[in-house]
Amino acid sequence: SALAFDLNAACSGWLYALEVGRSLILSGGPKNVIVVTAELLSRITNPKDHETAFLFGDGAGAAILTDVPGGHRLHRLALSGDASKFDDFYLQVNGPVVFKGAVKAFADEIEKTMKRHNLTPDDIGWIVPHQANERILRAVSKRVGISYDRFVVTIDKYGNTSGASVSMALGWAASEEIFEPGDKIIFCSVGAGFTYAGGLLVW
Repeated sequence: SALAFDLNAACSGWLYALEVGRSLILSGGPKNVIVVTAELLSRITNPKDHETAFLFGDGAGAAILTDVPGGHRLHRLALSGDASKFDDFYLQVNGPVVFKGAVKAFADEIEKTMKRHNLTPDDIGWIVPHQANERILRAVSKRVGISYDRFVVTIDKYGNTSGASVSMALGWAASEEIFEPGDKIIFCSVGAGFTYAGGLLVW
């Protein structure tokens, strides 16, 4: 029998779903889990808004999780959220607040992941982040002491595809064969609301 469910955690959605799938397998549930993420941001962007529409993209990505020897090893992903910054239900964007908060949150997820696994910046092969924007990711790079050259960035190719961005960045990097066996890869994401996720994948 098959089990299917939907999960929404904004831009952190794929990482949330990976951890739920990983936990289901480790708890003795399904032996294989397919984690799919898809975004159709064109449905909610105005193509005539030339200051905003080009920032976002449509896209999808998927991964198969299974508990077998070999392959890429996904470690526990840390998930959290914080709704305290909002006084009401309505969507609001405060640029400077979002920028500062996102840089700190991305950096915190990377640093917490390194601490959990006793790693230093020199141990990290790659960072595969949510593709928020280049300015944020460059600031994160400086804050954590990991060269921006080791950040997988696909914003120029796909735009910000929200919950699909980490899976798409990982897929692009894998297709380009930039990873080497044993590379330590950190995922990190900050989503609206706010949601946070981060963790380690060993290639």
